[in-house]
Amino acid sequence: MTNNDEILAVRGLTVSYGESKVLFDIDLSVRPGQVVACVGRNGAGKTTLLKSIAGFLIPRSGSVTSGHDNLVGRKPYDIAKLGIKYVPQDKKVFSDLTVRENLELGSYATRDYNWDRVTGYFPKLKQLMDRKAGFLSGGERQMLMIGRALLGSPKVLLIDEPTEGLAPSIVAHLKNVFGELSKNTALVIVEQNLPLVCAIASKVYALKEGRIVAELAHRESIKADVCERYL
Repeated sequence: MTNNDEILAVRGLTVSYGESKVLFDIDLSVRPGQVVACVGRNGAGKTTLLKSIAGFLIPRSGSVTSGHDNLVGRKPYDIAKLGIKYVPQDKKVFSDLTVRENLELGSYATRDYNWDRVTGYFPKLKQLMDRKAGFLSGGERQMLMIGRALLGSPKVLLIDEPTEGLAPSIVAHLKNVFGELSKNTALVIVEQNLPLVCAIASKVYALKEGRIVAELAHRESIKADVCERYL
């Protein structure tokens, strides 16, 4: 696959909750090595977009493809096996299990027991292996969730509001991690932190009331004041 090939393509995606339409005719594309950010106010449809790609919601119409694979109608775990991993906003982990056991579950699902990549990005997890996940801070839970998603070397990570409620030091660390991750894994990030978006994104989609109202596809156009116009 060359860098000009789409690793993920969304075309004409329309999604409803019951009779209420939430997304309207969304087009989005991701290429290898890209960090694609989705910005917009609360209720714009950003989380719905990620859940639809990951298979948790079935679109009313449109397509989601990765290479030659059609993702629409597949179970979330099948989409994950194809290398499209979703990290939800809720920072939920298996609270009664240790960090080690949480990672073991991820390894069992992917058959990837090499944790060196995970602890390379998140050295703190190495120190926390025997701590129950329920006692982790919000930042530590986020590290665990991303680390667990990295098992199996996914093609694309879909990450919803990764820095919400986190200390500035953790946000700074995640910024560096995302830059490193993108060398091997494309990222689609829903994020309200515009300085972070402008620092890491190679493309930005702005959503408003379920529609894409802007696509910023050049680094020089990805500035906080430009993004703010669409919020």
